[in-house]
Amino acid sequence: MALAQAAAEQARAAGEVPVGAVLVRGDEVIATGFNHPIGAHDPSAHAEMVALRAAAQAVENYRLPGCELYVTLEPCLMCAGAIMHARIARVVFGARDPKTGACGSVVDAFANPQLNHHTSVTGGVLETECGAALKSFFAERRRASREARAAARADAGESDTPGSAEPL
Repeated sequence: MALAQAAAEQARAAGEVPVGAVLVRGDEVIATGFNHPIGAHDPSAHAEMVALRAAAQAVENYRLPGCELYVTLEPCLMCAGAIMHARIARVVFGARDPKTGACGSVVDAFANPQLNHHTSVTGGVLETECGAALKSFFAERRRASREARAAARADAGESDTPGSAEPL
């Protein structure tokens, strides 16, 4: 999970929501990924999807049986579907996602007995640390947004001040 947290910091550095993922087979790290849908102009560029794509390229197979995916945030439904299609054996995630989590927080895609592949899920690993990284990111984003709005109001107020225009 520490490697996934490091990948999440790469996302933060790029101005993206700090989510990181690492795909391993046994003791071997096959791929890492971090969230970057904004920079990539790609709604599917979630950390899990990036790691799955990189791993599939590395092993030259779209199936990744026996692999485990470590991710700092509970996967969404899109990622859960890709995880199932890749035949990932196990998902380990940090923070729960009460808005889009597909491992039990909103829906539990992996618990559906009708699906043909079943991935085991372990949630809440380093949950406090993973959640804190996300909370601090969004708190900073809100603070920067408030400051930008205040600066814009101040600039607008200066131009409306009587006598602030240059004399003709």
